[in-house]
Amino acid sequence: MTSKDTVLNFENTEIAFKNKSDKDLERAYWLFKMVASSGLIKIGTPITTFSLNIGLPIQGIIRNTIYKQFCGGETIEGCAHAIAELGKGNVTTILDYSVEGEESEESFDACCQEVLASVAYAKTNKLISFCVFKPTGVGRFDLLAKLDAKQALTADEKAEFAKVLNRCDAICKACYEAGIPVLVDAEHSWIQDTIDDIARELMERYNKERPIVYNTYQLYRHDKLASLKADLLYAEQQGFFLGAKIVRGAYMEIERERAAEQGYPSPIQPNKAAADADYNAAIDFCLNHIDRIGVMAGTHNDQSCLLLATEMDKRGIPHNHPHVFFAQLLGMSDNLSFNLGAAGYNVAKYMPYGPVKAVMPYLFRRAQENSSAAGQTGRELGLIIKEKQRRKSLKKQR
Repeated sequence: MTSKDTVLNFENTEIAFKNKSDKDLERAYWLFKMVASSGLIKIGTPITTFSLNIGLPIQGIIRNTIYKQFCGGETIEGCAHAIAELGKGNVTTILDYSVEGEESEESFDACCQEVLASVAYAKTNKLISFCVFKPTGVGRFDLLAKLDAKQALTADEKAEFAKVLNRCDAICKACYEAGIPVLVDAEHSWIQDTIDDIARELMERYNKERPIVYNTYQLYRHDKLASLKADLLYAEQQGFFLGAKIVRGAYMEIERERAAEQGYPSPIQPNKAAADADYNAAIDFCLNHIDRIGVMAGTHNDQSCLLLATEMDKRGIPHNHPHVFFAQLLGMSDNLSFNLGAAGYNVAKYMPYGPVKAVMPYLFRRAQENSSAAGQTGRELGLIIKEKQRRKSLKKQR
């Protein structure tokens, strides 16, 4: 049976955890048990931050637990083993420099240089399928917010924004020259219009021959399906390929709270069913225009993955079509990633990396998202338990 003939079964834990030792499974089990306790996460986050700030020796504990589960390494080179392990399961890597919360020009320059280094490394390692950058990693949040609000910039702010544009362009130009696609991460709604404008301009510049620059569409916003369709129309008119990373979204609670506080309509869908409907419609739209759109389906939802895979088969789109990728986060939803990889689909894992202390804001956010995500942590635990039981049964038979 070839990979193309493999029947997708996201409950197949043998494939999902093939590269995990019994020790790895046990660590993941206790980690997700901890994440399942939202109270523990709320208490543990400030305590851990305080301990790191005063220099208590807890980095080793973090490195061997939550960091090891969700991050590839402290440096690009330090991710080599994790990249190779994913590759054994026909899963590629998206190197994601996940240092957050820095706001100086020096830190923005350093982040840009780090992303450029990941592009250079990707040229030497075929298991890296995409590079990625977060706009607030290369530019000040409040500056982007001011632009979104249509407020006039001072001369200094204009010069500052020019530097932001130069950093974005340098990354996308390097990716274009290396032939490595790059993802522009989505952010909060009150800076997203500016990011969309930047991404659209970069796509127009570098997507003439193929999708290189991918903007991110958060479908938990009720206006983003329309944005996707409008951007394709513009791409067709201007003669470039649209790169679209389709996600549900990551800032729902913050978005709703801010809208209520400031008295404007929430940009978030009224309910999950509406977000799911728009997400699936976006997948359908992209497949209907696959000759002009490169789509990455960033999702941990098994139904959305199954829909995309099924619709590809219905349309006769090859599993390894270069315009279609699935993506999940490292350390999560291995049942999706590795079963899709075994069936011959293009799959990538977001692999966060960076110094332990600097990556902690990302890890805390990830833990909080998981503790509040209905069913996500329970599903991870259920799959781990199932695989532990399968292995135990096998040992008894021997």
